Amino acid sequence: MSTQAEAAEQRDQRTGGGIKPYQLVLGIGVAFALFTIASGVASTVLGWETDAEVHRKVFGNIPGPLKAIFYSVIPVLLVAGAWLFSLRVRNWTRGGPDDRATRRDNVGRRLKDFRSGVWMQTLLRDPAAGAMHSMIYFGFLVLLAVTTTLEVDHQMPPDLKFLHGTAYQAFAFVGDAAGLVFMIGVCWAIYRRYIQRVYRIRIKSKPEHGVILGTFFLLGLTGFTTEIFRIALDGRPEFERWSFIGYPLSGLVEGWGNLALWHQVNWVAHVVVFGLFLLILPVTMLRHMFTSPLNMYLRDRERPKGAMKPLPNLMETELESFGAATISDFTWKQLLDTDACTMCGRCTSVCPAHATGKALDPREIVLKVGEVMAATSDPGPVSPPIGLDPEITISADSVFERVTSEEVWACTSCKACDEICPVNIEILDKILDMRRYLSLMESDFPTELGGAYRSMENSGNPWGMSQGERADWAKDLEVDIVDGSAELGHEYLYWVGCAGSFDDKNKKVTQATAKLMQRAGLDFAILGPSEMCTGDPARRSGNEYIFQMLAMQNVETLNGMGVKKIVTQCPHCFNTLLNEYPQLGGHYEVIHHSQLLEWLIETGRLDVSQARLDERITYHDSCYLGRHNDVYLAPRNVIGRLGGVEVVEMGRSGTRGMCCGAGGARMWMEEHVGKKVNDERSQEAIATGATRVATACPFCYIMLDDGVKAQGKEEDEVRVADISMHLLDALEAADRGNGNGTARRPEEPHPAGGGAGDEREPEVAAAGDTTPGESSPPDA
Repeated sequence: MSTQAEAAEQRDQRTGGGIKPYQLVLGIGVAFALFTIASGVASTVLGWETDAEVHRKVFGNIPGPLKAIFYSVIPVLLVAGAWLFSLRVRNWTRGGPDDRATRRDNVGRRLKDFRSGVWMQTLLRDPAAGAMHSMIYFGFLVLLAVTTTLEVDHQMPPDLKFLHGTAYQAFAFVGDAAGLVFMIGVCWAIYRRYIQRVYRIRIKSKPEHGVILGTFFLLGLTGFTTEIFRIALDGRPEFERWSFIGYPLSGLVEGWGNLALWHQVNWVAHVVVFGLFLLILPVTMLRHMFTSPLNMYLRDRERPKGAMKPLPNLMETELESFGAATISDFTWKQLLDTDACTMCGRCTSVCPAHATGKALDPREIVLKVGEVMAATSDPGPVSPPIGLDPEITISADSVFERVTSEEVWACTSCKACDEICPVNIEILDKILDMRRYLSLMESDFPTELGGAYRSMENSGNPWGMSQGERADWAKDLEVDIVDGSAELGHEYLYWVGCAGSFDDKNKKVTQATAKLMQRAGLDFAILGPSEMCTGDPARRSGNEYIFQMLAMQNVETLNGMGVKKIVTQCPHCFNTLLNEYPQLGGHYEVIHHSQLLEWLIETGRLDVSQARLDERITYHDSCYLGRHNDVYLAPRNVIGRLGGVEVVEMGRSGTRGMCCGAGGARMWMEEHVGKKVNDERSQEAIATGATRVATACPFCYIMLDDGVKAQGKEEDEVRVADISMHLLDALEAADRGNGNGTARRPEEPHPAGGGAGDEREPEVAAAGDTTPGESSPPDA
């Protein structure tokens, strides 16, 4: 049996014996076609007309043969379009399972996501592009509704017809208004693409964009010209003044000879353009009119936002391949993504790798997967997501026919592409799945990662340091160290992380955080040598084997100790412990130190009433704290509560904050191409005029500190430090000033875990945090 036949058989087994999705699409197309034929037959046979003076005669001046052709050709085009679209839907089912079922507990979220898309809320994050697209979109929908309303009225018996008198005048006004809005939007789109030439649009302009925009323009133009000649042919009756575009312009052609022929020619042209629209709809990017809203409806998923897809226990599974290399390795939802893409390039515009000259362009990842899917379709190739250059050929069902390993490894996993996508395409998942294949199946990974892998496997941390040195930072502090084989016996476990344990810069962060927790009287302990790397660098670089090895040891240790609450300063540890350890049976209340410090300040357990920093400070958003877990306000609230401080935002902050360059295991890879990401971000921080830069992630601290120094700035000019260090500076300065080192310690409830923020979407730091005392446990 051929490979394609085997894949088809497996696909049919997955989708069951009922109606297949592609059959449903074809059925809908046939239903619309039959309805159109029935509409034409009914109107011809019944011949219902109204004798109202203020009305519009449907198919007035259109000969019977032309009318017959209309009701014959349009149904054929509807069926053809449905068939072409069904081939694409059949392609999606080549993918593996992904539970996106609508249930009682998620239907509200699904409808909310759907509304945010169809009401253009996500597109309007970019006001200019959003307004332009909204004019085309809403203008087209209203015009479609106007046409449908006219046809409905056409089928009504005389006593039930409603488009006459005032109702018709309002109908005419709405139709012209929608047409005007639609045409302005189309002209604006032409201007943006071919005159203004916005970068993210310019680099992906293809001939089909011209075909689509030309079709839209002609559709609107012939609609108006047909109306103009119809009104002129009818003698420009007074009630047609409500057609505020068509009526005035009809005066310009009123004296032309043979108005009936002019009207018929323009009507035929309008129908031909509409037929062209139906033909190009399923075979060009116009298909996103259907696929994008569907994709947005399916956004909600059981897996947390910051978690990677789980894999079975690699020591026990019978799977022979891991990650994604062929189309069937992706899920059906990931394949739907490729047809939902609008090619807007917003992901391109925010990608730190692309901005600094690397090979990666997130949009290209989506499109290239779609190109391979289209070229290897069964029973035969379908059109790619967007036109391909003639020299590009795809000879096998492998995404690596189009995607290079350089693209895959350039990703910092910052999730900026996912966050900004207006139609909720999950780009990062595809990249990480491809990394899994390259790492586990091909051993195709940057050389530097090999050292980090060996260190994690042999030493339990990517630094390759002795586990016995994990608690060295605490030698001068009275911090309890608990053996991993004993019960915790404390309220909180302070998960220090590898950077906080071994990196000289980040040891200061760990010490500052410990001192602050001691000032607040928190009951906590550390694991010291019993703490292993969470495995985040291994998992984000595709090495699931090492991740599971480390994670399972940690889960066994934490569960055996009866750990309930964990505090950590590392967003990567935070994300892994909170969102991914539940996949392995580890359920804990996890709190990032920024959330803990915010709560301690709010409840008075840390008294900052006398703490001051008379300086300008800017905060750099950690990707794994922000976009992966929606925590934006907590770090800002911590530094913002200090007296005298002037908090300034960088040009890119909040959901649009720029990555430091170290995520996705890039901390252990060198940048050999283009500008360094941390240099780009450091220049942005310096440009604010801030004398202090605050971070809330050990990797961000390292990268920004190095970047600021690379720009020639010494620490006395611009000091980069974690929020805990800035806070401790201010508190200790206040202590020296008033001789009081005692913090108030009122009895307050502990901050509940779960730590991640809600699903709101702040453009900058304006929402998205959950106060620790209000958050939910990860398994809630």
